[in-house]
Amino acid sequence: MKQLYVGNLPYSASEVEVRDAFGQFGSVQAVRMMMDRETGRFRGFCFVEMEDGEAQAAIDGLDGKDFGGRNLRVNEAREREARPPRNDRW
Repeated sequence: MKQLYVGNLPYSASEVEVRDAFGQFGSVQAVRMMMDRETGRFRGFCFVEMEDGEAQAAIDGLDGKDFGGRNLRVNEAREREARPPRNDRW
């Protein structure tokens, strides 16, 4: 199972639209749309989970392609880098 990063999505994109686009390349196990904590609005990127071979086909087929007027960025998701602790305590 691979997790894909999907960036440069239009803010109007829905989970169903993303699932349909990636479904052309295989079975979509999960779609996680990333929302802004404060406003609750979609942030323009998501993560899609697919089987390995199907995920590579989706990367090859959708990276750079037009989706709602924007060119998608699709690649294999990487682990988030560790951030230093915040020193914002007063």
